[in-house]
Amino acid sequence: MSTDSPAKTVVVGLVQMAMAEQAALNVDHAVELIRQAADAGATLVCLPELFSSRYFCQSENSANFKLAESIPGPTTERLSALAADLDIVIVASLFERRAAGLYHNTTAVIDGKAGYLGKYRKMHIPDDPRYYEKFYFTPGDLGFKSFPTRAGDLGVLICWDQWYPEAARLTALKGAQLLTYPTAIGWHPEEKAAHGAAQQDAWETIQRSHAIANGCYVIAVNRVGFEPQPDGTGGIEFWGNSFIAAPDGRILARAPSDAEAVLTVPLDLALVEEVRVGWPFLRDRRIDAYTGLSRRYIDPDAIDAPD
Repeated sequence: MSTDSPAKTVVVGLVQMAMAEQAALNVDHAVELIRQAADAGATLVCLPELFSSRYFCQSENSANFKLAESIPGPTTERLSALAADLDIVIVASLFERRAAGLYHNTTAVIDGKAGYLGKYRKMHIPDDPRYYEKFYFTPGDLGFKSFPTRAGDLGVLICWDQWYPEAARLTALKGAQLLTYPTAIGWHPEEKAAHGAAQQDAWETIQRSHAIANGCYVIAVNRVGFEPQPDGTGGIEFWGNSFIAAPDGRILARAPSDAEAVLTVPLDLALVEEVRVGWPFLRDRRIDAYTGLSRRYIDPDAIDAPD
């Protein structure tokens, strides 16, 4: 989509879900909620991270690899038929089986009657208590991507990617007007009283900063509800709070922290260019001075440390 495109309004549907134990029920429920969003006028519908199952990364269990599927595959085929029927764009996060022993955390982009457009594989893979994703997922190797869709130029990132300004910037530089973040994030209940408010606020703040720094919309879609660890010793209370931030950082809509929700929000894509002209961060970037960003760390005493 070129910068001289006419003004266009896109209605985004955020599907904030609670997941059941049975994968088939989750896909059925997602289809039902996608239809609700489309009935309310949505032309782009985003689902949470790994929506077809509970968040299995709370433990390291080889049996969970049976949840993976090919992309394209059964779920993308079903959603492609739905997208064609409703004439909408769907962003769907799935557990991808690429080959025996090779798996990714992947999001598929499906564009109405055009069908499956392609996929993005999660680049940043966390490894923290109850988020043991490195056991399951190989880091993405497709790079950062923006997909031209009937709903605009759509950048797709996934959960842990949302903490990295480099990921948002590179996706925006690919042309993205909207950054989508399918997400599975929540509180450890035993830490919630002491740290919960600050954790949730940091999660929202960093993504609002991506919207401002890149002059684009940010669409963060989380799951909701408590999911226990398999051994019953704890779990994660997914905090919901799915939201959309405007290119100037304003929160346009936010879902509750404790319930499912389907939000439909009209977005004026002309605001992307208006904000980028008014706040010309892309123009004023000093690309000649950023070579250090390709390093893991810059030792201040190194003789070849860049200025």
